Amino acid sequence: MKQEVPKPISGGLILSYRCSCECLHCMYACSPRWEADWISENDLEMVLSKLSGRIAASPYGPNNVSLNSGLHFTGGEPFLNFELLLNAVIITEEYAIPSTFVETNCFWCTSDRDTREKLSTLKSKGLKGILVSVNPFYLEWVPFERTKRAVQIGYELFGNNMFVYQLDYFRRFVSMGIEGRVSFYRYLEQNNGDFLHDVEFFFMGRAAYDLGERLAKVVQHYEPQSLFGRQCVGGFLRPWHNHFDNYCNYVPGYCGGISFGDCRDLDNLLTEGLDLDDYPVLAYLVSEDIKGLFEFAQDLGYMESGKGYLSKCHLCVDIRRFLVTAGEFRELRPKEFYQQLK
Repeated sequence: MKQEVPKPISGGLILSYRCSCECLHCMYACSPRWEADWISENDLEMVLSKLSGRIAASPYGPNNVSLNSGLHFTGGEPFLNFELLLNAVIITEEYAIPSTFVETNCFWCTSDRDTREKLSTLKSKGLKGILVSVNPFYLEWVPFERTKRAVQIGYELFGNNMFVYQLDYFRRFVSMGIEGRVSFYRYLEQNNGDFLHDVEFFFMGRAAYDLGERLAKVVQHYEPQSLFGRQCVGGFLRPWHNHFDNYCNYVPGYCGGISFGDCRDLDNLLTEGLDLDDYPVLAYLVSEDIKGLFEFAQDLGYMESGKGYLSKCHLCVDIRRFLVTAGEFRELRPKEFYQQLK
């Protein structure tokens, strides 16, 4: 059975999974403990050449940015390797890839001078915008004054092409008068255990484990059977906001640890598609959704959690974490993702 691979119209280039933080919510299980394994110069050039002509501009034009348009540089934390980030911006500009921006946790914004210098340099080489990540999990690792500095200087340099994800959290932290770093659990105490009100949140990746266990009494858990009817295939095969990592995996959507194949071979992937007989995990997710994958894993010895699951994504990643140790599945890449989950 053949499956078409989605033609990417927007997405993120993961320069490395290495990060300055080890946030409880991280979808890609990034941390300082990952080997850096920065994308090589040759692979960077190759991947960007394959994305050239495919990435669509923001609805507001190629010199503007929006969350689900264009191409963003991400990780991990891309500012851990500024020279590589700068080179990625230069190459992307040479290939006329529109609506480029960088996503950052702002750990590096230790002074106005350094922040302005780095952002000005990136802008001069063609970067169109910056996304500042803000939530209670980053707050545990990055002093809030660095985040505010990035927002202020980012706005001075990029105007409306500076945006905050998520803005509600930023406003709350300002109104609370937060300074320095605040542990996630102290933040919970100050907010009566509420951290999900009016914000987008995904229980997947590391959040399904560390965070889920610590919030077991206040977050609903589900039996596997109650999640079987919640289909993945629409988001799984979407053409927008997919990712391309430093190992050259074409990662569907936010599905860390899954690969459609080598994005250096994107032309063939898009032309020939995938023979699902060779990719059983993908085959179940596409044709039978979570139920089929769950039963397949059970036949190999998977034991369901007695504590239940926070979401269909939690169930999926837990099954895949088992499968990566139970056999050789080339669609389960990078393997390091599964080692870093907990």
